[in-house]
Amino acid sequence: MNLRRELESRIHDALVAAGAPADSPALIVPSARPQFGDYQANGVMSAAKRMKINPRELAGKTQQFLKLDDLARKVEIAGPGFLNIHLRDEWVAAQVAGLQDDPRLGVAAASEPQKVVVDYSAPNLAKEMHVGHLRSTIIGDAMARVLGFLGHNVIRQNHVGDWGTQFGMLIAYMESSSSDASAPIGDLEDFYRQAKKKFDEDAAFADLARAYVVRLQGGDKDVLAKWKVFLEKSLAHCQAVYDRLGALLTEADIRGESAYNADLPVVVEDLGKQGLLKESQGALCVFLPEFVGKDGAPLPLIVRKSDEGFLYATTDLAAIRYRVKSLDAKRILYVVDARQSLHFRQVFAVARKAGFAGDDVSLEHVAFGTMMGEDGKPFKTRTGGTVKLMDLLDEAQRKAYDLVTDKNPELDEELRRRIARAVGVGAVKYADLSQNRTSDYVFSWEKMLSLDGNTAPYMQYAYARIRSIFRKGLDQAGGQSGGVKITLESPAERSLCLKILQLPETLEVAAGESLPNMLCAYLYELAGAFMSFYENCPVLQSPEPLRSSRLSLCRITAEILKTSLGLLGIEVVEQM
Repeated sequence: MNLRRELESRIHDALVAAGAPADSPALIVPSARPQFGDYQANGVMSAAKRMKINPRELAGKTQQFLKLDDLARKVEIAGPGFLNIHLRDEWVAAQVAGLQDDPRLGVAAASEPQKVVVDYSAPNLAKEMHVGHLRSTIIGDAMARVLGFLGHNVIRQNHVGDWGTQFGMLIAYMESSSSDASAPIGDLEDFYRQAKKKFDEDAAFADLARAYVVRLQGGDKDVLAKWKVFLEKSLAHCQAVYDRLGALLTEADIRGESAYNADLPVVVEDLGKQGLLKESQGALCVFLPEFVGKDGAPLPLIVRKSDEGFLYATTDLAAIRYRVKSLDAKRILYVVDARQSLHFRQVFAVARKAGFAGDDVSLEHVAFGTMMGEDGKPFKTRTGGTVKLMDLLDEAQRKAYDLVTDKNPELDEELRRRIARAVGVGAVKYADLSQNRTSDYVFSWEKMLSLDGNTAPYMQYAYARIRSIFRKGLDQAGGQSGGVKITLESPAERSLCLKILQLPETLEVAAGESLPNMLCAYLYELAGAFMSFYENCPVLQSPEPLRSSRLSLCRITAEILKTSLGLLGIEVVEQM
């Protein structure tokens, strides 16, 4: 059961019965302190303001119509009109007991599942992935996992940059230097740098590269063959990174810029037919009145350059039309950094104006900030270069191996290396996912690998600690597989149970607002509640039936940790 949604529904009904407008929300939040109950309804005050009556008067009327006796022992009016809800211990215990044989841990599948496209990662090919691709990849992957778990039909789209100037540049450099396009990916990275240097410094070479782009886009067989060689090598490298990260992106999810090439002239033609195009300095643009610069001048969305070439905006419009018309998507998430906010606002507005996406389709820019170094500047190598993503993961694994060896040197080396991989990669991902995605954050090895605080190692340690209980002579199911009556003898037990019951509402918010940090914050609170329970409530030493009750709480907590970390793309470990 989604407890918050249940309370929202019942209190909303009581508000309306008390005379509030039909659209009055209950505004349910968990209470900040136990003495104020378990949940608090804050919607009375806003409804009373609209009705121009005293909020405590409306709270009293709402209380009269409220039907919560089955799950609440007390509902009290507090302050100017808050409703504090105190849940029944026996109801809380029964709800948690019902999770013992529930593989979904109380999380119901969506009653109205949507087809959701998640556009994420999207590296420019022909060079290795670097830390700039990390946030899009792991935030997008987490969102795709959470939405899929909630029952939505998720379509992953890796909109790679596999078309355009960089490939014309590489092919021109290969032709001019008699280089071999079958060079290893490491050499291709250096090959790209050399080609880019020549492109920037040699105007004649730059013109040659652009000519190759024209030939590529025109379908020249020889140029296409060379393009495919570069493409295959780049994609193989990307897949190696995805596999290392544990990201669920495959070759089948790739639909790059090249896939829309044939549709770009059609997009422009259709915009023209609808009277949306204006010529500006030889380019074709869409001007919408809501987009103006600081000087008040209109801001264009350029869809065809003066040389008749197309831009990212044209491709993005073609992609929206494909995703709506061909994939039948009702929600499209673009996990792209915040610097592209204006671009997506313009593209979305033009797509709606042109009828490429109707009002029944949600177009959402899932924006994120920048990963910063401890110097407060964008994260770089010590020499100021770009940090390759694979190098970052190698370093994370080395540091995690040292940490595991220091804490548990008696473990077999192969086991320590397996743990180090899960902990190292998990630490990098969780450090990012635990931040509000819209914020910049400082990358710190010390913080992300800490066994204290809101980190992956802390969560993985909490899971391993629970599993150690079951290794002490108990089977994998924790003594019993289900049917155990849950007993709440201690405040710590009750707090843990309440936190367990908040998983469904947490996932709903994380999915609806594209905020994986909400799930991280929940896990931190769950792990903290478990640690308090473990310190205050003996488990194996307790007499029956209390022992079985507490073992069940341990097992359910472990399952939530494992499932939720899995939704973030992070592995658990049995030992640390």
